[in-house]
Amino acid sequence: MINHQRLELLQRKVLAKVQTPAQYVGGERNIVVKDHREVRGKLCLGFPDAYTIGMSHHGLQVLYSLMNRRSDWAAERVFCPWPDMEAQLREHQIPLYSLETFTALSEFDLLGLSLQYEISSPNVLTMLDLGGIPLHSTDRTLRDPLVVAGGPCCQNPEPMADFFDVMVFGDGEPALPELCDLWLDVRERRRAADGGYLEGEAGRRQREEAVFEVAQRLEYAYVPRFYSPEYQNDRVVALNRTRSGVPATIAPSVIRDLDGMRLPTRPIVPYVECVHDRIAIEIMRGCPHLCRFCQSTAIKRPLRIREVDTIVDAALESYENSGFNEISILSLSSSDYPHFEPLVRRLHEVFKPLGVNISVPSLRVNDQLRSLPQLLGSERRRSLTLAPEVARDDMREQIRKKIKNEDLIEGCRSAFANGFDSVKLYFMCGLPGERQVDLEGIVDLAEAIATVGKETTGRYARVTASVSNFVPKAHTPYQWNAMQRREYFRWAHQFMRDRRRIRSVSVKCHDVETSLLEGVLSRGDRRTGRAIELAWQRGARMDGWTEHLDPQRWWQAVADAGIDVERQVHEPYQLMDKLPWDHVNVKYGRGYLEKEQERATVQLADLASAK
Repeated sequence: MINHQRLELLQRKVLAKVQTPAQYVGGERNIVVKDHREVRGKLCLGFPDAYTIGMSHHGLQVLYSLMNRRSDWAAERVFCPWPDMEAQLREHQIPLYSLETFTALSEFDLLGLSLQYEISSPNVLTMLDLGGIPLHSTDRTLRDPLVVAGGPCCQNPEPMADFFDVMVFGDGEPALPELCDLWLDVRERRRAADGGYLEGEAGRRQREEAVFEVAQRLEYAYVPRFYSPEYQNDRVVALNRTRSGVPATIAPSVIRDLDGMRLPTRPIVPYVECVHDRIAIEIMRGCPHLCRFCQSTAIKRPLRIREVDTIVDAALESYENSGFNEISILSLSSSDYPHFEPLVRRLHEVFKPLGVNISVPSLRVNDQLRSLPQLLGSERRRSLTLAPEVARDDMREQIRKKIKNEDLIEGCRSAFANGFDSVKLYFMCGLPGERQVDLEGIVDLAEAIATVGKETTGRYARVTASVSNFVPKAHTPYQWNAMQRREYFRWAHQFMRDRRRIRSVSVKCHDVETSLLEGVLSRGDRRTGRAIELAWQRGARMDGWTEHLDPQRWWQAVADAGIDVERQVHEPYQLMDKLPWDHVNVKYGRGYLEKEQERATVQLADLASAK
């Protein structure tokens, strides 16, 4: 079922003119190619970023494997092309296509896109436009695929609401198959006797009725066209339903038995180097901690685990089917997995004789860290990555990150004694109540760890303090807080750089303009979609990559869309205010978040008085 004519045209006219053409030709090991004439439905799973990023995303492999295990569905892949490839596709009038069969996106039944990063929003429009699909959901008929969004950016669905038919919340494994089957059913019932669908205005109304049925039947499916925001004083005060029968709020899809959900064991092996060239095995979903800044903790509840045997068996089968020489165990906080030590020992027993490295990201800083380096070993990786978030224990009480510097320092001492020679520390700048001593503490802690390296090995350890700019995200206790302004971030970054004294310590701060744009996009209402479309029309492409981002283009689009950045980003909400994302439900709900915000406010007052 491969479109050989399109493939031949690409080979003859296009691929020699673009960088890294291997990312556009498919054919990788373990892909699944099905004859479309022998399946009931066709799904294209898309990632609105480069191939090297999308192929490193575990969720894509999970859903690809899940749908292709079904004999009645074909699941294929598509990624956003780089600007050079986009130009070639437009010049030769070639639609954006799937990598398995070179089928145009417009020919699929569903197109599912994973929204991982707000700055990449224009890439969605690039993919729709190149794929021959109308940008706006209200312009589509039943001839067009159902365009579905999932992923963390859906937690505030409003900025991208106009471009998607359905936005899904929660776990994708139970939701996606159900949605796919339902869509074929509701569309098939509206097919004319000649096999076609209505066109023009009648076709658009016909599609509206079809997606209305989806909105009624699936509690985790948000269909934005049936909700109309109401504004006062430049903020949302209500989200009114335009059709009776759609839910007032949307519940997440939830897997109850994670261990019973099959892991992908035939991972696709790319031809080109990707960000993560390794096997990824998810050991746990959710997090036992309740950090106030963390959106992932809120949206991935409840905590669910896989058994050690399940993990090891899947890792071994994946290795035999791929040949990757590294296995990464994934979760929000891997060392909080309740069987962590037995798991790591089993993995080392099985894979060390095979020359396969075990990678354990997302380590938690606690007293267990003192023994972890010996457990993990450093045969190949000599760098330890940790996320203390802030540098002072009193500030950690405020953000509810219950770790201590004593454990962090002694854990690093143990790491240096066991062959590790560098440490990367993740911090945040601009948190509510941040003081100058908190900024001082970031540099002082990094230098203290470098000094521990000298005490242990005879020379200063390499320590990188990677400092991100805090953005208050939806469904966290900090969602009511304002974001700091660019002047503060610029001052704070320079202050930390000037304080550094040890040469082996580096302070790397995230780009301020990128963070501010993330704030605009993640905290926006539906009007923000106009700014995204304007930025895309004016050339915004691959803006998640620093070399492609043009902040001025974005700020002009934001201004032209009539968005008040000061109001949207830098002014706090009152606790009883309506928030743009209130119609999305998470476990514990808004009541819990309000109580945590109130507790945080009291603690901030205590911190301020203790200066």
